[in-house]
Amino acid sequence: MQKMCPQPKVSRVFLHGIVFDDAHVRRWQHAEQWIYVQKKLMKKMIQELTVALPEHLKKALSEGGEKKAEGSLLHILGFDLDERLIQRAQENNPLPQIISFVHLDITKDNSQSRLLCYAEQHGCSRFHVCLCLAVTMWVHLNHGDEALLELLSRLASISEHLLLEAQPWKCYRSAARRLRKVGHSQFDHFKTLKIRGDMAEHARAHLESCCGMELVQSFGNTTWDRRLLLFKRK
Repeated sequence: MQKMCPQPKVSRVFLHGIVFDDAHVRRWQHAEQWIYVQKKLMKKMIQELTVALPEHLKKALSEGGEKKAEGSLLHILGFDLDERLIQRAQENNPLPQIISFVHLDITKDNSQSRLLCYAEQHGCSRFHVCLCLAVTMWVHLNHGDEALLELLSRLASISEHLLLEAQPWKCYRSAARRLRKVGHSQFDHFKTLKIRGDMAEHARAHLESCCGMELVQSFGNTTWDRRLLLFKRK
């Protein structure tokens, strides 16, 4: 039986993984300026979030009664499909002793072993928390139903907790419509997708029935009308 990671305490390592792999859209990124701007802003926001997390977590640990919240016990890994953006994040990383950025395609079979290797280097079998924000649609559109479910299963397998923001179906239709407007062919799998409708509910059902996770908190909808769901391992 695989050893479970300890819960995050100051006396132990806290591992946090951030998935910002929406670069699966890059095959049509050049089609229109809005795509580049949207992606650039999203990357900037998530990189800023990654950098802000250490101070927030250390403060939370300190307020929770811990005497010391040493940065060396906190480790954050961010990864992306776009190698140039990862290089830029590495070059501008203000906390390299805490935050690492790696080039990784989460849809590839070897991605799970690479992520678990990082966790094991810090004495854990899984990440305490993994964030997957606005990623699911791009994997789904470009790789199909099976890839979406595999993404969720893979993230669940490396996480004690998973914070998921899945794009609703209306975002799929908007992405397909914008692609048509600029004269490009349709997404490879859009017309053949069987998983449709309430995407957050589909994700919840799969994580709970197939991945040993349970929903512990729904934080409502973001300003982009996307549900933010927190799952934990049963």
